[in-house]
Amino acid sequence: MKILVPVKRVIDYNVKPRVKSDGSGVDLANVKMSMNPFDEISIEEAIRLKEAGKAEEVIAVSVGPQKAQENLRTALAMGADRAILVVTDEEVEPLAVAKILAKIVAEESPKLVICGKQAIDDDSNQTGQMLAALLGWGQGTFANEVAIEGDEITVKREIDGGLQTVKLNLPAVVTTDLRLNEPRYASLPNIMKAKKKPMDEKTPADYGVDISPRLATITVTEPPVRQAGEKVEDVDALVAKLKAVGAI
Repeated sequence: MKILVPVKRVIDYNVKPRVKSDGSGVDLANVKMSMNPFDEISIEEAIRLKEAGKAEEVIAVSVGPQKAQENLRTALAMGADRAILVVTDEEVEPLAVAKILAKIVAEESPKLVICGKQAIDDDSNQTGQMLAALLGWGQGTFANEVAIEGDEITVKREIDGGLQTVKLNLPAVVTTDLRLNEPRYASLPNIMKAKKKPMDEKTPADYGVDISPRLATITVTEPPVRQAGEKVEDVDALVAKLKAVGAI
């Protein structure tokens, strides 16, 4: 069984994003970039399934600029077998990414696609669900636990009310949540080995996908500065303050 894992290049989660002076977007100049944290979890889960004998090959895929190959090399160093980079310098919206991934699925015939539940740059939380709809596959989103038995996959999902367990027939799409696992660090020998692992380069045109944006960014602004807190003397004063602001 093959497992396909999409990964995205985003601003490192330790970096505070800066808005451009003209409000046209986020300033990416000289900013540290890294793999989306939820995608690291996806790669880790795919590798663990391979180590458990549930899969034979893990393929990492990224849609983005040439520099995204750095993130794919990280995935290869963690344990992925090969990678596919779909090169574009344009900002690609979730539906276009899902369409490209659907074409890659048609070529590679994986039985499982594991995506991060969302990217920390746009927080769209759409690509996995759109991909499942395009493929007509079952989906297990916000996975807290994953288990494969034969041609079925059991996914324990994190939902607002607690946990929900679903059982899907393979092939399927799974999106990962934070508590699914803790990604491993790539060792130096594996980093060196990753340089020799195959990485194919494609373009959206190779898959016949139009990546023209459907949305337009009007303006980007910094969030408002949080106001300082206020100390109160006792519970009665706290309740009065909360009533005054309509919190209770």
